[in-house]
Amino acid sequence: MPIYKIRGIDVDFPYNAYDSQIDYMNRVIQALQEKNNALLESPTGTGKTLCLLCATLAYRASLGPFCAGQPVNKNESSDSPSSQTAGSLLPKIVYTSRTHSQLRQVVQELKKTNYRPKMTVLGSREQLCIHEKVGLLKGRAQSNACSYVRKRRSKHYCKHHKLTTDFVKSNPHIGNEPIDIEDLVNIGRSCGPCPYYVSRELIKSVDILFAPYNYLIDRSNKDSLGIEWNSSILIFDEAHNLESICSDAASFDLPSSLLSACISEAKSCIDISIRRRDVEKSSDMTSNPDNFAILRALLLKLEKRIAEVPIDSKELGFTRPGPYIYELLADLNVTSKTASMLTGNIEEAVLLLEEDANVIESKESHGNSCRLETMGDILKTIFRDGGTSHAKYYRLHVQERSASDFDSFKGNVSGARTLSWWCFNPGISMEDFSKKGVGSIILTSGTLSPMDSFAYEFKLEFPIRLENPHVISSSQIWAGVVPVGPSSYSFNSSYRNRDVLEYKQDLGNAIVNFARIVPDGLLVFFPSYYVMEQCISCWKDHPRGNGARQSTIWERICKFKQPVVEPRQSSLFSTSIEDFTSKLNDPSTSGAVFFAVCRGKVSEGLDFADQYGRAVIVTGLPFALRTDPKVRLKREFLDEHVRDQNTGHKPLSGEAWYDQQASRAVNQAVGRVIRHRHDYGAIIFCDERFSSSHRQAQVSRWIQPHIQCYSNFGDVVYSLTRFFRAGTHLTVKAEPEEAVCKGKACSEKVSLSRDSCCSEMKFKSVAEDEDCCMISSSARNSVDRGKSDIQLYNIPPANRLSGVHQKKMQFVAMKQPSFLPGNGSKLHPSGITYRHQTSEIIDLTSNVSSHRNSDELIVGCSSKKKRVLDLKPDNMEHKKFPWEKTPAITEVKLEDTPLRNGYIEAGKCPISLTKKLKSSSASSSVEVGGIRGSTTAQETSSSQANQGTPSLSSQDDEAKGHNFLAQVQQKLNESEYKEFIGYMKALKSKAMKIGAVLQSIAKLFSGQERLSLLRRFKQYIPQKYHSLYDEYCNGRTDTT
Repeated sequence: MPIYKIRGIDVDFPYNAYDSQIDYMNRVIQALQEKNNALLESPTGTGKTLCLLCATLAYRASLGPFCAGQPVNKNESSDSPSSQTAGSLLPKIVYTSRTHSQLRQVVQELKKTNYRPKMTVLGSREQLCIHEKVGLLKGRAQSNACSYVRKRRSKHYCKHHKLTTDFVKSNPHIGNEPIDIEDLVNIGRSCGPCPYYVSRELIKSVDILFAPYNYLIDRSNKDSLGIEWNSSILIFDEAHNLESICSDAASFDLPSSLLSACISEAKSCIDISIRRRDVEKSSDMTSNPDNFAILRALLLKLEKRIAEVPIDSKELGFTRPGPYIYELLADLNVTSKTASMLTGNIEEAVLLLEEDANVIESKESHGNSCRLETMGDILKTIFRDGGTSHAKYYRLHVQERSASDFDSFKGNVSGARTLSWWCFNPGISMEDFSKKGVGSIILTSGTLSPMDSFAYEFKLEFPIRLENPHVISSSQIWAGVVPVGPSSYSFNSSYRNRDVLEYKQDLGNAIVNFARIVPDGLLVFFPSYYVMEQCISCWKDHPRGNGARQSTIWERICKFKQPVVEPRQSSLFSTSIEDFTSKLNDPSTSGAVFFAVCRGKVSEGLDFADQYGRAVIVTGLPFALRTDPKVRLKREFLDEHVRDQNTGHKPLSGEAWYDQQASRAVNQAVGRVIRHRHDYGAIIFCDERFSSSHRQAQVSRWIQPHIQCYSNFGDVVYSLTRFFRAGTHLTVKAEPEEAVCKGKACSEKVSLSRDSCCSEMKFKSVAEDEDCCMISSSARNSVDRGKSDIQLYNIPPANRLSGVHQKKMQFVAMKQPSFLPGNGSKLHPSGITYRHQTSEIIDLTSNVSSHRNSDELIVGCSSKKKRVLDLKPDNMEHKKFPWEKTPAITEVKLEDTPLRNGYIEAGKCPISLTKKLKSSSASSSVEVGGIRGSTTAQETSSSQANQGTPSLSSQDDEAKGHNFLAQVQQKLNESEYKEFIGYMKALKSKAMKIGAVLQSIAKLFSGQERLSLLRRFKQYIPQKYHSLYDEYCNGRTDTT
């Protein structure tokens, strides 16, 4: 493995690093050496995680040896000063990510390196508990049950917990090698200790700790971990949502239904404690019913106080500055001094309820939790650290809602009010780390842009920043702004325009076009569920014309892609993912389209690599609802702070924040495609507002150089078709992992796996070592793109909204038989691992010799205009191949022209583009079934005059051709038939010498039962090659 010296630190990197990876590691080490904070953006697929691990561990190794492998005195307590000396002197690395599935991938990346720090990974009880009954529970019910069984007086005392401390002391090697949650569970099942507490016991001695970042944002969880924070290194990976998560963690909502449930539970505590005293006749005051009576009385007063709040407008609600919460509670005699006593009573009540319910044996209580526990958390949030200074970053809001919003609770819902205390300074959650002496905080993600709001919102200094480019070449990405649709109606999803019928219909017609052009998986993102549902409803109900028999836009989309719609309900999300996968992998379809929303689960929790996402369409800007109380108050809060000149930070206005939040949601959505070094895809912005320089400046930096703004829809179709023809026709050889992967798993074996640890779903790439498939940028760049390919003009817009547009646009329509390659086949069918053989690969789309060295990379589809292959024998009537059809001038029906695997099934050339064609060729060349034919302008005009009626001789040739083709299909098996079609393509494109093609076909038709095919095929060969073909035929017949 190469070693790079970066800022004096030797970084052992498992692959040859790109320049962007060197830059990234340089910024990481700079932040650690200078003990500064850093904001680092690097697109998915650039090896960000591996760079982050290697740079951080290299810096840590330069300070001293890792704890792994060092001897441990088993008789020495883990809490003794001598046992913590080494760990306290050297910084601990705390690596956090959003979900357990993401952490699992990070651990896999760690295994690729030569670094072996002592490590552990934290998980929830739901993932790690192996107790036969507690493990069946979830949430707080599980936590409370765990607390109960760990008490020695419990008859269900947990045998796993008592083994934990001794097991960790007796097995100091645990954590020396990278371990995951599954490994901890296996250790617990085989050796007996509790995996949950083993992971926490290891915290005391590890060099690096992996955890979901909500473990650290939640104050109670963070304090319970016992981490030595002084000079530590804190990393937040996938930090694009960190801002909102920090704010939400410091806020609370108290609906009246929850408050009613707490009152009922307090009443139950009174009854339980009285019953116990009567039965046991004990003087034990630990369960004093008077304490619970006081608690219930306070809750009743709070309920009454909230109900009395004057609400003049249901839309605006009741809003006051954050400190008003203390005035409201002071009326109940709840202050910072009495709050701690009240919190203690709540904790006592929770324990009493759990013991009485005996949740370990009650199946009905599975998944339930005590509502009073939530009330205790609310009081801790309000009286944070016993002070009130943090309240200035809050706003109190009381809103009246419908009772149907609280069906989950069966308490008193009269009034249906919700008391909210919202934090608008996410930096509150981060300032704790600064107070604890954390050395460096690194926030990194593939989509942090725009960065200014991040730095301002967290109220932290981030002197080190990076917006890295992608490691892909320009030929692997297509990014364009589509301001108008096929009918030239402006695309603008603003509030005033999104419900206009013409807008929705033209957007639907554009998606029909894209569904036809884009192979395999297509993602379409809408600004909101409302807009998505309105558009889909319109596409289903309105036909494209006035006739009753006209197909709807939705039906036309379904002809090219099987649709899947993201559900509102989270419980149905996994089903929609399975539906998308099955439809995409169905060989009878040409792909699938996933209709989703920005900020939804599809836009953030899924990885659509390779064929799962070849293009993403953004149909508008996902601005939050301006009238939403939380959005409105956030904007007002920021505007107030802009007027404050003593903030010490670059001000961020409410409007700027509102604008940047929409842009960040867009960046997150478009990041679903192009997920690794060898992936390729298209990003389509279907909103004219993306044309502005201001809007493009907020798109991720790596996308900006590739964005092209188009003035009309026809140019979009032309350019996008060229892009996918180049991508889907590219044929490559495998290369060793060291030369290809560059620090990022780049396999082409793609599967959908469900994370057993969380609800997130992930399309996971699995490394295949030397069988990696790659897209060669050098091969792509060697293709001459200067000349236009006439075939690409054969794709018309899907504009059939009115008779006016039908008269304006006429197209040359050519039929194509259904047997050509690409019909029904997919780029990567399910269940197949693609291993590129070392045998010679013939590229059927470029004019290169078939005799190539085995180590030579095959060049992809050329965009040069190919010379038409003239197959007319001398002194004979032109003979057509069986798969050629007679051109006819008709009106194009767009749904009859699917593009599968990049092959155009029917060539159609808009009249509006014929001027471009004439400039490059004297005759109009059209694509017929994948084989190029030629018609002069005069012939085209004649055909138009004859309404597209073919001549009798053409019909006879066509019938003979199909008859011959039927015989070929009957005589040959399936693989031989496909081989025959391949030779025909090679003959057309001159990818092989004609002698080699004729010899191969003669060999294919050898055998007594195929002699008729051998002889008949001669009539489809130019006369000058008859003698050559006869030589090959004679050799075969003699052998037979």
